[in-house]
Amino acid sequence: MLQPPAGRRLVFVVGSGRSGTSTMAGSLQALGMHVPQPEVDADESNPKGFGEPQWVVDFHDDLLRRCNVAVSDARPQAWFESGKLTNHERVRRRLHEWLEAEFTEHGPELVIKDPRLAWFLGLWRSAATRCDARVGYVTMLRPVTEVVGSKQRVYDARSTEVGRTAAWINMMLHTERATRGHERAFVRYHDMLDDWTVPTFGLGQRFDLDAVKSAAANDIRKVHAFIDPSLRRVDIGWDELEIPAPLREIAQEAWTHLDGLADDDGDTPAVHDALDELRAAYTAMYEGAEALTQSTAAARFRAGLNQQPPAKRMSDRVPHGVRAMVPTGVRQGLRKAAGRER
Repeated sequence: MLQPPAGRRLVFVVGSGRSGTSTMAGSLQALGMHVPQPEVDADESNPKGFGEPQWVVDFHDDLLRRCNVAVSDARPQAWFESGKLTNHERVRRRLHEWLEAEFTEHGPELVIKDPRLAWFLGLWRSAATRCDARVGYVTMLRPVTEVVGSKQRVYDARSTEVGRTAAWINMMLHTERATRGHERAFVRYHDMLDDWTVPTFGLGQRFDLDAVKSAAANDIRKVHAFIDPSLRRVDIGWDELEIPAPLREIAQEAWTHLDGLADDDGDTPAVHDALDELRAAYTAMYEGAEALTQSTAAARFRAGLNQQPPAKRMSDRVPHGVRAMVPTGVRQGLRKAAGRER
């Protein structure tokens, strides 16, 4: 596969939220790679910071609204909806201009991380090509049960454990497919916490990242101070989650195969085939569930309509002062023609 001219490097940190993506982005930043500023502010759910450029988050939120896709969306169809925006030249130009400015002003090595990123990888690939930047993808891996448990703990409770498990399957299987055939790496969150130097410096070699390969002792100390193993606050298994057996089986098998991608020589055609089968099985399961629950969806739609205030009559939308200017006889004639006398 042809690569852009040597020089510019762009690393995308992808994967499900709460899987260690912030840890990876923050480590690369501490070693000298540039995270576009300003960043999303740290909060109680991530006190060390998210490593997410605010511009990127806002850009993605705008696109997600336009295509009616959620950050964690369990619908296989959502990938088709978000992919439509890849061919919008105005959107492509906007992203390219922003990315080019970041390279020009802040150097040749950037790291972009946002849980929304996977929905628009085609769009970002196009922008990177226009900027003559070589792209590498880092997918963070964390057991699905820990991801779901962590999200249930720190996010709003309107999403169920079942919904979050389904969204994890959808996100991880499609992200793997979207990065296949490109320069990529898979890193276990637990490996980052145990000894971050091994996977991170491995990325430096694989992606030819000057900032990582030439990191000074002070930069390395920054990463040691940044990574806090105690932040892994959720360690649960399937017994602690109420997930239907068929969905749990797909999620567990998907995790087993995805986790194997992090092994040396683990990214093989045989694993790709297994993941393709799981993605097809999940899609079939989801479509079957949609068909089964059509009556529930229809009932909720009707209930929503019934909760709306009654529509105003056209005459009621006309200001009283304007209506008063119409002669009484004319007003009565209009009401009679409309079949509404009073």
